[in-house]
Amino acid sequence: MKTHRIGIIMNGVTGRMGTNQHLIRSIKAIIDQGGVKLSDSEVIMPDPVLVGRSEEKLKALGARVGVSRISTNLEAELAKPENQVYFDSTLTGQRPAGVRKAIVAKKHIYCEKPTATTSAVALALAREVSAAGLKHGVVQDKLWLPGLVKLKYLIDTGFFGKILSVRGEFGYWVFTGEYEKLQRPSWNYRKEDDGGIIVDMLCHWQYVIQNLFGEIKSLTCLGATHIPTRWDEAGKPYKCTADDSAYATLELVNGVICHFNSSWDVRVDRDDLLTLQVDGTHGSAVAGLRDCKAQSLAATPRCTWNPDIDSPIKYKDGWTRVPDQGVYDNAFKIQWELFLKHVVTGSPFQWDLFEGAKGVQLAELGLQSWAERKWLDVPSLK
Repeated sequence: MKTHRIGIIMNGVTGRMGTNQHLIRSIKAIIDQGGVKLSDSEVIMPDPVLVGRSEEKLKALGARVGVSRISTNLEAELAKPENQVYFDSTLTGQRPAGVRKAIVAKKHIYCEKPTATTSAVALALAREVSAAGLKHGVVQDKLWLPGLVKLKYLIDTGFFGKILSVRGEFGYWVFTGEYEKLQRPSWNYRKEDDGGIIVDMLCHWQYVIQNLFGEIKSLTCLGATHIPTRWDEAGKPYKCTADDSAYATLELVNGVICHFNSSWDVRVDRDDLLTLQVDGTHGSAVAGLRDCKAQSLAATPRCTWNPDIDSPIKYKDGWTRVPDQGVYDNAFKIQWELFLKHVVTGSPFQWDLFEGAKGVQLAELGLQSWAERKWLDVPSLK
């Protein structure tokens, strides 16, 4: 068996997302399954080194997941030729510095989103790593969620006819920390620490919309800080300076209209934390994180407005579950495997840092639209 051992510098994985999705459910899971299989006689085996500022946290995490390589010296790890990939899941404001060090060290780049705090810096990073001849990618995990995979299948098979509109509802109630344990870190609600739901979620909606429905032509976005005071990890109150809710409407080049509500101040009365309803001339579908249901034109009930009597139609009964097409793996892990194949074999990988810059651009335009209270065009970045 030929084994391609790929050293991966994993910078900032002691955080919640880095630990759970990237280390445990992706890299560790790939190691446990015997690597990424290229053929019956060839595999890719990741060899992670955990990098961060706290040696104590790194040792504890390494012991927990069975990773022996840890370091608080990023430069030393970048100097090692066996480390071929640099992965960054640090705070957004710190990311460009780490990525640029990795570019100088000739490492392939894979990083979380947003890739930078401004589209200018995000685009500059993409151009720099491309000019260096290095392979690069950005995490766009939601594309491999089972619910969205089923939705993409309906699109590809022409189920909808002409798609007319998309409505996205995302969010849940995030406790303030005054009486309950925090679900999300306090920096999420401080603008000075690169927090805010527009910056966080419009990056996601950009790649979801582009890959499923089409290029974005223009948008309008209204943000809000509905809860002005929260309590931090030490139980101390602080002023929330970043938006905790966002209401965006987007017009696509092909005429489809998308509307996305994103909120950390909403209680869930729907099938999932994220639902996407797609309406077309021949059918509609509603997708969540893992499931998807559809209603064809032939199965659409004839509704009559009459608020004076109970509806004779049981609306939820008219939808059919889209069947599974197989076993669905972790979305982050799937993209990691694709990127590692890209590094080793040069196989196509379209989710690069230029695509990441588009997400930063949309978030930037969302903030600008909110500030100026107007529609904005979305120009091409390349």
